[in-house]
Amino acid sequence: MVINDKRIRIITGYYGSGKTEFAVNYAYKLAKVVKRPCIADLDIVNVYFRSREKTKEMEEAGIEVISSSVVEDNCDMPALSSKITVPFLDKSYDYIMDLGGSEVGAKVLGRFGDLIDKNEVDFFMVVNLFRPETGNEDEIIHQMRLLEDMSGFKITGLVNNSNLIHETRVEDILEGEAYLKRVSDKTMIPIRYTTCMVDEVRNHEALIDKVHGELFPMHYNMRSIWM
Repeated sequence: MVINDKRIRIITGYYGSGKTEFAVNYAYKLAKVVKRPCIADLDIVNVYFRSREKTKEMEEAGIEVISSSVVEDNCDMPALSSKITVPFLDKSYDYIMDLGGSEVGAKVLGRFGDLIDKNEVDFFMVVNLFRPETGNEDEIIHQMRLLEDMSGFKITGLVNNSNLIHETRVEDILEGEAYLKRVSDKTMIPIRYTTCMVDEVRNHEALIDKVHGELFPMHYNMRSIWM
C-alpha cells in the first residue's frame, strides 16, 4: 500500500521508463488514503511528458501540484518553484517528487539534500526492460548507480514497469519481473511494485501471486492519444 511508504517518495527512472505515468497514478492512489498529498514536477529534462500537464485533474482530486515557477501555456522552461522545499519541513504533507530520468535530472535533487531528512525518504527507480539503456541486468544497475551518485540518495525500491504499450502481455511483465528480480538479488534492493495497465493487459489477474512487491494497477493519464 502506498500509505506504508515513507513520507517523501522520490520517483525516478531512465528515459521511456514510464516513471511520470507511475508518479501520477501513485498520486491518485495516495490521495485516497492521506489528508494532504502533494506532487512536485522536478523533471527539467524531458519536456514531452510532464506531471504538471495534469495539474487541473490532480487538483480536482485533492492533490497539490508544485511545478515550474514560470507559468505559461506556450513554453516549458527549466525553472523550479521555491515551494518545492515547503513539504520537506511541513510534515503534514505526503510528498511525491517526480524526478528527471537521467543523471542530469538527478542533479536537481542534490541541491535539496541538506533540507531533506533521509530517514523520511523512499527513492523508487522505475524500470521498463523494453526501453534503451535498461535492457539487461548490467544496464539497469549502471543506471541505478548513476542516479544514486548524482542525486546523493540511495534507491530503496524498484518498480517493474516493463511494457510494450498496447501490445503488452502478461508474459512481458513477467519477463521484466525475472530480470528485475536478479537485479534485486544482486543489489539487495527490493521490488516494491509491479505495474499493469488494467485496461490494456488481458488476463492481468494472472499476475497475482506471481510478482514480487505489490501489484500496482494503472490507467493512462499522460497523453494517451499519442499511444
